[in-house]
Amino acid sequence: MEGIRYITHRDIHKEKWDTCIDNAANGLVYGYSFYLDTMAKHWDALVLNDYEAVMPLTWNKKYGIHYLYQPPFSASLGIFGNHLSSTIVNDFLLAIPKKFSYWDIYLNHGNYFQLPNFSLYERMNYILPLHSSYENIYNGYRKNIQRNIKKCEQLHCIIKKDFAVDEVIALSNEQSKSFSRLTGDDFDRVKKIYALLHQHKQAVTYGVYSNNALLASAAFFFSHGRAYYILVGNHPDGKTIGASHALIDAFIKDHAGQNLILDFEGSDVANLAFFYSSFAAVEERYTGIKLNRLPAIVKWLKQ
Repeated sequence: MEGIRYITHRDIHKEKWDTCIDNAANGLVYGYSFYLDTMAKHWDALVLNDYEAVMPLTWNKKYGIHYLYQPPFSASLGIFGNHLSSTIVNDFLLAIPKKFSYWDIYLNHGNYFQLPNFSLYERMNYILPLHSSYENIYNGYRKNIQRNIKKCEQLHCIIKKDFAVDEVIALSNEQSKSFSRLTGDDFDRVKKIYALLHQHKQAVTYGVYSNNALLASAAFFFSHGRAYYILVGNHPDGKTIGASHALIDAFIKDHAGQNLILDFEGSDVANLAFFYSSFAAVEERYTGIKLNRLPAIVKWLKQ
């Protein structure tokens, strides 16, 4: 037994890493090495034995201080593997090198345990299994969702698919400026991810157009039996006509009856949580952890 080892990025065996993510019961697209290489500023790893379970340590450095952070467009990371337990998760967190003196990261749904040495806080995701027929899923929508979908149809809005992701990014970037910290560089990085996945038919765009104007848009990634509603751009003009409702419904209609889960990637925001649950999506709980071992003077400055 080799136990849990800390490995710097240059020494990570990417093939073994990705095989672990492939086979993990709680595997997610964010865990793949290509995803981390693209979205994280830096990442090292904790590895159990011969890549039986792994944990990416996504980090950055500021004022000489190393800290762990959650990369953009990566809803959760944490420990990936099979037969995980509170002991294994706790041991992984204990194995994080002390040089990382500040943590602000999200663990995945397979790491949802009470831990003896760490205090975790709860976060919420919403997921919708699509294995049932479209009719069954549609009947589970709240009535206001059904009304908005019909309104969009009556206004002769058009659903388009697999168009250039640049259109989604432009709309998302423009509309998120007022409430998001995402940068142009973040969108450039996720565009690279989209291109990599699209080559393997694991990414697609959906859009709702009215008079050639894009009112609602999204890029979906596919991995581990999930479709991730990951990159969203909605124009204010689309809100009153149910454009985003029609977009999600169109995706569901196309994929109903498949062994697939629509992953809404959140949310802890009440309005978004209500919106996702209105499609009969169910809660999937995961956790976050904040840990502050900064020197006293730095802790004071951060307050």
